[in-house]
Amino acid sequence: MSDAVNDDRWFLDAEIGERFPAWTRGNAADVFPEPFSPLGQTLVIRQGMCTGLRDAYIRLGAMTWNEFEDPVRPDLFKVFGGYPYNPLSMTRVLGARMPGGSPEMIDKAFFDDDADIPPYEHQPWHDSPDAEARLGATMGWVLTVESLPDLDADKEMAKVLRDTRPDLSTATDAALVARARSVIPMVQQSFDNGMYVSSMASVGPGVLGGICEALGDATMAVRLLAGIEVDSGLPPHAMWELGRLAHHDADLSAAFDLGPDHVLEALRASDKQAARDFLSRFDHFLDEYGSRGPSEYDPISSSWEAKPRIALAAIDLMRKSDDAQAPTVRGQASVAERDAIATRIRQQLQGDAETAGMFEAALRSAALFLAGRERAKTTTVRVINEVRMAVRELGRRYVERGLITEVEQIFMLTDDELDHVRHDPEHFRQTIAERWAQYRRLADHEPVFNVNHVAPHLSDMTRRADKGVSKAVSGTVLKGTAGSGGVATGRARVVNDAADPVGLEPGDVLVAPQTDPSWVPLFVPAAAVVVNVGALGSHAMIVSRELGIPCVVAVSDATYLIPDGATVTVDGTAGTVTVH
Repeated sequence: MSDAVNDDRWFLDAEIGERFPAWTRGNAADVFPEPFSPLGQTLVIRQGMCTGLRDAYIRLGAMTWNEFEDPVRPDLFKVFGGYPYNPLSMTRVLGARMPGGSPEMIDKAFFDDDADIPPYEHQPWHDSPDAEARLGATMGWVLTVESLPDLDADKEMAKVLRDTRPDLSTATDAALVARARSVIPMVQQSFDNGMYVSSMASVGPGVLGGICEALGDATMAVRLLAGIEVDSGLPPHAMWELGRLAHHDADLSAAFDLGPDHVLEALRASDKQAARDFLSRFDHFLDEYGSRGPSEYDPISSSWEAKPRIALAAIDLMRKSDDAQAPTVRGQASVAERDAIATRIRQQLQGDAETAGMFEAALRSAALFLAGRERAKTTTVRVINEVRMAVRELGRRYVERGLITEVEQIFMLTDDELDHVRHDPEHFRQTIAERWAQYRRLADHEPVFNVNHVAPHLSDMTRRADKGVSKAVSGTVLKGTAGSGGVATGRARVVNDAADPVGLEPGDVLVAPQTDPSWVPLFVPAAAVVVNVGALGSHAMIVSRELGIPCVVAVSDATYLIPDGATVTVDGTAGTVTVH
């Protein structure tokens, strides 16, 4: 069997229909930063996430069942060049139908002001008074609701799923496949609830932005969102405590000095109580947070549970930090500023009861829905990790049997092929090898940011090695989007892989291509964060505010433009990065 390779096209790349012609990497680069594996695409995205997004849009009132191109098997995260894209056309329909909204409002959330975006193409079916009424009711709910119990229930569901995981090492091959597939309905459910909340997470911040602009200082809106406690901010706090143990104990520090690849081996060989205590706490950490990791929606990617050295590298950075960089200490300062700004605004709005009431509702809604967005993603990722661990065990066995050479190669199969490979593995040997070789080459290409009507091929994409961007010179001011308030100056460290933060030291400015939650522990020792991509409500924004770290997102090509080691000043309120 050998049908995998077309040198100019990935075998699972999509075609584009007329109803939804425009697709974008905007708001996708954070959560889908790498090419997606075939098993991840056919099992997790198509059967879990696409159906969850469909259900969320129907519940919101934005669309009806029959308005999707294929409501039974919706393809709402199309893949081009192996990279998943967001459905820009469909999201613009949400903006067009939202009371007081517009497609341009959606574009603002996706792209800020700088991107070259495809024009909005109005179609008659976009006009729907019924949908506008339904969305109006949803928006009213967003500004009045005080809790999100569905997200709490999903979180408990994911915890039970992890706590009741069977012994995968003794399960049959068939049982491992069944385990992986059995959790997909839970992916659909948690992603449905997550997209329902995420789609409305901009309502509160949007109202705050309008009020602050009317009061003469639009920058206050960003600072009002500081200190929101989010689930994805919890692992850094736990890592910080582990780092403090190592910081204050000479034997633990000596083990970490051996490097993240060797620290566990050294601690397990130690007879010291401190080593045993650390290992016990680290095991508990992995039970609770081990589902996190780079590109964590894709089961091929290594979670902290699958490869603990990723978490240990971050803990080592925190070990080297001083107590003043504790996330609780830094967060307190931003919370104090937030509260002072809120008090000042309340004073300015005295005598305007309507605007004052709207301000309080928007402030409450922003905190609730931005935290809810992070909780929902954390839950979905925890469920997907159960797919990951079951399939990795299957991959480990096929490595032992000589069919593949690396565990990750098992993810080159599609969901439809999982049963066939159990009965006739030799049938897939060449196909897996060919797909693996091309899959690894996909990452050499930078995906086209926006797609409109015509599906791109690999030859339409820029090879990263040929990008040819000149480094910024001293005095250059790079403009991005204000993410988290504050100003910090430090040495820039360009880090392209969260699992390998080579050279990053406490007090440096982290410059990253994107920041899914696996990057969050690197925020803690950093003076500030600069990201290539991002928009209103992006993960980097939310967590930087929670941790009290200046952040600027959507600095196009920052990892190429900013020289590694240069001194830079990050103004998270103005949204600028000055290269010194």
